[in-house]
Amino acid sequence: MPVGTLADVKLLEPRDLHEVGASVVLANTYHLWLRPGGETLAAAGGLHRFMAWDGPILTDSGGYQVFSLESRRTVDAEGVTFRSHLDGSEHRFTPENVVAFQEALGVDIAMALDQCVKLPSERAEIEAAVARTSAWAERCSAARRHADRTLLFGIVQGGLDEELRARSAAELVALDLPGYAIGGLSVGESREEMDRVTRFTTALLPANKPRYLMGVGTVRDLVAGIDRGVDLFDCVYPTRSGRHGRALTRAGQEYQIRNAGYARDFRPVDEDCDCRICATYTRAYLSHLFRSDETLGQRLLSYHNVAALIGVIGAARTAIELDRWAAFRDTFGKAPTGESEKEET
Repeated sequence: MPVGTLADVKLLEPRDLHEVGASVVLANTYHLWLRPGGETLAAAGGLHRFMAWDGPILTDSGGYQVFSLESRRTVDAEGVTFRSHLDGSEHRFTPENVVAFQEALGVDIAMALDQCVKLPSERAEIEAAVARTSAWAERCSAARRHADRTLLFGIVQGGLDEELRARSAAELVALDLPGYAIGGLSVGESREEMDRVTRFTTALLPANKPRYLMGVGTVRDLVAGIDRGVDLFDCVYPTRSGRHGRALTRAGQEYQIRNAGYARDFRPVDEDCDCRICATYTRAYLSHLFRSDETLGQRLLSYHNVAALIGVIGAARTAIELDRWAAFRDTFGKAPTGESEKEET
């Protein structure tokens, strides 16, 4: 799911997203709450009309952004009070008003308010976050007024502790929600730890409901996540990489297009990609744009990077349908890749 934090996938239009086959776009409650605000979005007729996107939208609850503010927020059993990173104004999130806000936007998937902790953290802190996340998810579920229109997903927490992950998953599954996310990863742990916890957690979640790994978006991590039972992913990585000249390929390799070696390289950005950028432009041209500080290069490479990741997902789906998953997975080996990244506040 390409990330459109502020109701835009950076440098890309909705028609670009349709062209590359994006089926869901992600936006963020914290950012939209602050700017442009619920009243403006309601007056616009909802988030779909506001951003001219006619496909499904998933909104994160803003929990990660609020808890990343640390010195700007205080948390209690009822919710969290925080100060805006924009102007210092004070705001309050509760499970109830976060659900109401997302439903008022008319989004298709809303995330329950959760408490995310950075890693490493003391076990007592992670255990408290699990308890609070479960209690808040129950309150989010009870607060729904448009459950037929906006599906509510719970977020499993628990850090790297399998006992706490199992407790969190069991308490959320008992709520019988439409889908479940694996949160609290890609926040400082190693790839091996993320892989272990992902595999462990997906096995605890219903196989007939979507399983969503939050904040992960390199080719290697997508393939590894699918192998562990994940259905949905989101990350700012492809568009952020595109803005900084980092080209992603469907084989999992990445390279910096600004490097002098690409100045006379007339191959496509990715010879395995059939997107419009790869069919039209060369590495040499994009290298020239970036080395000349022309913003067109950022747009073209962002388009390609999103197309590349969605192409990998499509190929993975086909491999599963044809019962060739293991062979497909093994073609990626252990190719070097970049790092997945969370949204910034």
